[in-house]
Amino acid sequence: MDISNKIRSQILIDALPHIQKYHDKIVVVKYGGNAMTNAELKEAVMSDIVLLSEVGIKVVLVHGGGPEINAMLKRVGIESKFINGLRYTDAETIDIVKMVLCGKVNKELVCALQLHGGKALGLCGCDGQMILAQKLDSEVDLGFVGDIKKVTTKPIVDALNNGYVPIISTVGVGEDGQSYNINADTAAARIASCLRAEKLILMTDIVGLLEDKDDDSTLIPQVNVSDVPYLKKKGIISGGMIPKIDCCVEAVRRGVKKTTIIDGRVPHSILIELLSNEGIGTQFI
Repeated sequence: MDISNKIRSQILIDALPHIQKYHDKIVVVKYGGNAMTNAELKEAVMSDIVLLSEVGIKVVLVHGGGPEINAMLKRVGIESKFINGLRYTDAETIDIVKMVLCGKVNKELVCALQLHGGKALGLCGCDGQMILAQKLDSEVDLGFVGDIKKVTTKPIVDALNNGYVPIISTVGVGEDGQSYNINADTAAARIASCLRAEKLILMTDIVGLLEDKDDDSTLIPQVNVSDVPYLKKKGIISGGMIPKIDCCVEAVRRGVKKTTIIDGRVPHSILIELLSNEGIGTQFI
């Protein structure tokens, strides 16, 4: 669609207050879902991040990689197992997780961002003991699934201060050197809170929190974290949305000003959320 120069200039003028609001502030984006596997959406995400960086917004990208891990496990003859939404991670699986997340996926994202003219630095939670973890205490043994004890932000801040976009894979390390698989939503929320980020964005494959899960027109644009228990009781927050929204609540309570679940299937959804009055998805305050 062709648009006039007048409309183009108005778009830039409308974006200016938002650029000023987030200038020199930290925004953490959890990147996952369809936006990672669809080539067109991936291009849009990379260009969004480069644009935000160029106008002085400090973006930290925290990524998952479940489909790639599943594919590699299948190639080597290991069955993918999930318990309560978390990947069962035995000794063989944690090696695959490290190889795929810290190696293949992380470095592909670094290269993709750089191809769009950005400066990227790939990190994993083991680097500088950035994500110090311990075995997750759960009713069912999940193997080497980790719970975050501490986030050391210096490697991230150093990268940001030197003009790089940190791209972080969520493999943590124990005090004994053991690697742990960390849920990417959980890691993004904790990293955002430790950085005192202005905003945390979770990219998903849904439009946001819906009053009726089968009707996209019932999107709830804003939720106060104090209302979350009531929404769970009513069944509006249920199933797979519970852990994502719990991460949003934790981030806000730990000091992140706002968190938002956005639809990563929409091209340039990050820009729409940050640089427009309407935003996109559901915001938690």
